[in-house]
Amino acid sequence: MQEQEALELTRFEIARIIGARALQLSLGAPPLIQVSKGIIDPIALAREEFKSGIIPLMVCRE
Repeated sequence: MQEQEALELTRFEIARIIGARALQLSLGAPPLIQVSKGIIDPIALAREEFKSGIIPLMVCRE
C-alpha cells in the first residue's frame, strides 16, 4: 500500500514542483523539452515538462 501511495503526488506537491521548476526556468535554466514558439510563460513550460514526466525534482516525504 505504501508503494502505491508513493507513486501518487498530492495537488500541493504538484504545485510545489511546478513552481520550483518555473522559478528555475525564469532564472535562465534551459528547458528540458522542445519549446514551441507559443510558450513563453515559465509556468506553462514547467507544466508541460511535468506532463512529460521529465522534471528533475524529487519529492521526499518524511
